[in-house]
Amino acid sequence: MRTKTKYAAIALIGFLPAMVAFTGPTSGLKLEPRSKLWIDGTSTVRSFRCKASAMEAQVEATGPGAVQAVIAGQKAVRSVALTVQSAQLDCGNGTMNGHMMKALKAKEFPTIQFVLGSYEVARADAGVKGKVTGQLTLGGITKTITMEGDARDAGDGALLVNGTHALKMTEFGLKPPSLMMGTMKVNENVAIGFELYLKD
Repeated sequence: MRTKTKYAAIALIGFLPAMVAFTGPTSGLKLEPRSKLWIDGTSTVRSFRCKASAMEAQVEATGPGAVQAVIAGQKAVRSVALTVQSAQLDCGNGTMNGHMMKALKAKEFPTIQFVLGSYEVARADAGVKGKVTGQLTLGGITKTITMEGDARDAGDGALLVNGTHALKMTEFGLKPPSLMMGTMKVNENVAIGFELYLKD
């Protein structure tokens, strides 16, 4: 029995370098407070924008220097999970806030989250262009979405990633808000926009 255990230990020790080589070094990118996320929409009366006052992000990179690596067109990011508390969305109007929270089912599902699945990047004149595919969870419903965005050097050691993605609220089982006895109805088509500042 001891011989088998001994051989197993030797095999594990021999395999460890391969495991380390496979996983490689990792580090995280930090989301800066100046980052922004918003939802743009229209209604029968006017357009509106609901801004996220705060958000959280877990960004795992392949190692140090990931910001410059991305700017150079390299796939230096391994995983991304971006979370926004629905209650932190401010539409600039108390009544609209209440209706939007109800539409997003914020009490039952308090978070909006995007988790990266895969992505492609390519150098462009002003930085990097990318196509991202991942899982968006909204109102308790998770769907795969693909969106395009840009990344560039923010000039202070930070990476700026920005883009927009259009979607229909009804695709996530959400009923667009209706205000003022139904005289103001929100269009089901909205656009999520973001400006994310990331640093090593």
